[in-house]
Amino acid sequence: MNSEVTAFAPASVSNVSCGFDIMGFALRGAGDTVTARRCDAPGVRIRSISGSSSALPPDRGNTAFLPVAALLGRCAPGLGIELDIRKGVPVGGGIGSSAASAVAAVVAADALLGTRLAQADLLALAVEGEKHASGAVHVDNLAPSLMGGFVLVRGYDPIDVVRIAVAPGFWCGVISPDVEIRTADARKILPQSVRLRDVVRQTGNAAGLVAGLLTGDAALVGRSLVDVIAEPARRHLIPAYEAMRLAALRAGALGCGISGSGPSVYALASSEDAACGAAQAMERALRAEGHDCTLIVSPLGAPGAAVRA
Repeated sequence: MNSEVTAFAPASVSNVSCGFDIMGFALRGAGDTVTARRCDAPGVRIRSISGSSSALPPDRGNTAFLPVAALLGRCAPGLGIELDIRKGVPVGGGIGSSAASAVAAVVAADALLGTRLAQADLLALAVEGEKHASGAVHVDNLAPSLMGGFVLVRGYDPIDVVRIAVAPGFWCGVISPDVEIRTADARKILPQSVRLRDVVRQTGNAAGLVAGLLTGDAALVGRSLVDVIAEPARRHLIPAYEAMRLAALRAGALGCGISGSGPSVYALASSEDAACGAAQAMERALRAEGHDCTLIVSPLGAPGAAVRA
């Protein structure tokens, strides 16, 4: 059994406009790193948290805690694990901060204990942390952070995740404004009933997006990146949202939308250059209204969580 293991889990874009709670993809370049080590006291202890300007709980309120506690309860009762968490994903930014911590922690702990659980089992454990953070079960950040690539969550009872083989060439630019939005708060403002015609339109867009990504049909992807359910209720939470969206489209993006519950905004493009141009255009539009931000440009299909040497 190892005495210490470090794992990395990437940030992710979720919802992907028309795919509320059922679509997400991993991002390259940003993520959380968790080191798990054996300790004498039984149970889980979070020893340190670094890299975040937000105060994060060093106990079961942290999304890294509950997945590891569940893993110990299932596979190694009586043993103790302590965690060092280094945040690389902004808290409340809409690109899977809570999911990255949960995934990195459970992957590190699984490797530490040598349990070698299947991805489906690791995902089920990681859900415990995300559920506590957002007050709901959704895996559209967890699954891509764990598995990598672009994922479709076909169902939740039981959880059924399908990895989509995206055609080469698609890229994404993401802008994360210096604003924090709690997922639980953003979910409270969503409509509790939806018109049938909106369901039909959203379902068609979701099917079109998957078909376009599989076949490499960029025009179809662009036509499909429309959210008629969640985005209208949430767009007012995000500074300069409409200005960023229009700037991205003018710069050549296929489509643009809210990542997760915001405030991050993503733009899909058919090349790396176009994704960079769209991200830079969104950044200029946001800074013109007095907000700072971070910028990520990533291919669709970035790798998922992994143990680091």
